[in-house]
Amino acid sequence: MRATAERFETSFLAQMLKPMFEGLDTDGPFGGGEAEGTWRSFLIDAMAEQTVRAGGIGLADTVVAEMVRMQTEQTQELPR
Repeated sequence: MRATAERFETSFLAQMLKPMFEGLDTDGPFGGGEAEGTWRSFLIDAMAEQTVRAGGIGLADTVVAEMVRMQTEQTQELPR
């Protein structure tokens, strides 16, 4: 469950980070040119993954708690 929740948080963070980079120009002395534009999504995914590894924003914890709650409810509803 934890791994699934962390993958969800990584995906969520990547989606939240995307708009931060959309307006950035890749030209100029510090720009990466066309290659930067091509590989930007990989950079964003790596940044999101690293953020989750460092503790994230707490979303994975909330998702795990909800998954456990739902599983507990399902188990209690089973006929005995």
